Amino acid sequence: MADLPGIIVTGASGRMGQMLIRTLSMSDRARLVGCVERNGHDWIGRDVGEAMGGARLGVIVTDDAQGAFATGQAVVDFTAPAATMEFAALAAKAGVVHVIGTTGMEAKHLANLRTFAQQAVIIRAGNMSLGVNLLVRLTQKVAQALDEDWDVEIVEAHHRMKLDAPSGTALMLGEAAAKGRGVALADVRDSGRDGITGARKRGDIGFAAIRGGDVVGEHDVIFAADGERIILRHLATDRSIFARGALRAAIWGIGQKPGEYDMMDVLGL
Repeated sequence: MADLPGIIVTGASGRMGQMLIRTLSMSDRARLVGCVERNGHDWIGRDVGEAMGGARLGVIVTDDAQGAFATGQAVVDFTAPAATMEFAALAAKAGVVHVIGTTGMEAKHLANLRTFAQQAVIIRAGNMSLGVNLLVRLTQKVAQALDEDWDVEIVEAHHRMKLDAPSGTALMLGEAAAKGRGVALADVRDSGRDGITGARKRGDIGFAAIRGGDVVGEHDVIFAADGERIILRHLATDRSIFARGALRAAIWGIGQKPGEYDMMDVLGL
């Protein structure tokens, strides 16, 4: 086991953090070597397995991200934009792969990541699953084949605790549709409908977000024309698909040249 790649998980107590830890504890391709939580969290100083209500895993939760990053080859990060920026700086300094599943990024965050990617491998995706990344590619191809007589709408659903909307996956799909049409998403995005909005603008890419219950993730890309519709759909029923994809990305990233990558690169798509 000691010769397997060492992976550090940030946001260890979160939904994805715990799923990543469970996935790593059962993996024969990588091992968990570090768990990071924010300063003052009640998991600090505890064995992460026991903190999760299970058996000891031999990894103590720490708030010293820099020290944790020095113990492995890759960091998997599903936290929040501000925290991810801090982790990106530390990952670049340590020279470890930084796998980012954090959503809600703004232009300033992405610009910072481009700077850090000059020193380290950064793999960022709004969704780490194979199925979703295939859907992204299909969305681009369909959008490329159809003209603006076909309206594009992206509908996504997630659990009630999700903080950002549209989801990172929905934005990936929107970017794919825009790329297929040869336009910038920022110029055609419509995600703020409320009240008397007027008729739909030709060529816009619309977004709708549903929040409720414990929905893991559902995404529909609707191409609607007069008299017919094409609907591309992905349903996620188990959060472990994201953890498995992130782990695959972390292992793939070890040995790559510094730069920005995504799951299309990881999956060879």
